[in-house]
Amino acid sequence: MKPVCIIIAGPTAVGKTQLAVDVAHHFNTSIISADSRQCYQELSIGVAKPDALQLAAVPHYFIGSHSIHQTVNAADFESYALKTIDHLFEKNKIVIMAGGTGLYLRAFEKGLDLIPAVEEKIRIEVIQGYEDNGKEWLQQCLINEDSLYAQQGEMQNPQRMMRALEVVRSTGKSIVSFQQNQTKERPFDMVKIGLELPREILYERINQRVDAMMAAGLEEEARSVYSFRSLNALQTVGYSELFEYFDGKISRAQSIELIKQHTRNYAKRQMTWFKKDTQMKWFSPDVGDVIAYIRSQTNLA
Repeated sequence: MKPVCIIIAGPTAVGKTQLAVDVAHHFNTSIISADSRQCYQELSIGVAKPDALQLAAVPHYFIGSHSIHQTVNAADFESYALKTIDHLFEKNKIVIMAGGTGLYLRAFEKGLDLIPAVEEKIRIEVIQGYEDNGKEWLQQCLINEDSLYAQQGEMQNPQRMMRALEVVRSTGKSIVSFQQNQTKERPFDMVKIGLELPREILYERINQRVDAMMAAGLEEEARSVYSFRSLNALQTVGYSELFEYFDGKISRAQSIELIKQHTRNYAKRQMTWFKKDTQMKWFSPDVGDVIAYIRSQTNLA
């Protein structure tokens, strides 16, 4: 049979990391992370990296593989993941990919379309608009000019919002439309598993996890990278809110509540994205059910 990549997706805090470790351990294989922030060496608590026990249980890839000073995007992930999985398939015909960054998973599954070049004048105007008016200005522009991105994209990430805004202003089309057309053939099969929980349970888990992150030292971690706050890697939930607290714009308590709120919002957008994938089979995070399904789809004994 063809080698198989088992894709485990779903919203943040649903339980992807531990379930992926259990599944990988069962099949004696490795995990490729599909998370756009866990790849950074300098970030740990705020990006919910696998803990030491999880990392020791099975080999992980794209975890701490890059620095925040490097630019990492979906095209980079596609290249990295394809090279890595090709190597891993030499040892095992099943490899696990787990994560919640929908665009990275789409790039791996189908490839990326080429996005037309953006006019330099427009790029400069967008950057200047953000510097003068802040993140809220970007959000409102996208709501007005690119509702598709506003519904599906990362609306707390200024770098990605600026990219989306400059594309729509240059082409008249949403950047999302350029990410949906091309499908490349892959020399392996894929089994796609989505994890979900009732919304109230998921949101409570998110709230509890943020409290646990703060107790584990998230504030200190954010302070350690504060001087690099303009980097794309740090334009993300969990850090940007604390940076506002460090700047004196909001209180510590407000920053924690904003992290919880923005994480819940992100989880909602993730579910909207993944639920559109008709090939994804949905489960509660129960390893027994997932392993049974994988066996049924891969003709494993």
